[in-house]
Amino acid sequence: MKRIRARDFTAERAWGAERLALFGSTGVSLHWTDQPYRWHRNTGDEVFVVLDGRVEMKYREAGVEKSMLLEAGDALAIGDGEEHVAHPLGEARILVVEDIDSD
Repeated sequence: MKRIRARDFTAERAWGAERLALFGSTGVSLHWTDQPYRWHRNTGDEVFVVLDGRVEMKYREAGVEKSMLLEAGDALAIGDGEEHVAHPLGEARILVVEDIDSD
């Protein structure tokens, strides 16, 4: 067993992560960041859970950019192929569940 306090977790760089578990090709990771990620599309579903902080999730639907604010405790299911980018508002800790073979 390994206990990790999400609110105390940090990394050496933005989007640095600690792999918590691996179930076949499904990875569960805790990420720390204070910088936006990059626009991307996953080839598989993703679960994105804000554990600490706030994140503006930007996404595109039919070429139109939209956004939503995610706060601690919010979870977001991102479908296969949905274009998105996460912008933390300050520091954030995020639990991500995704197919690691599709990175």
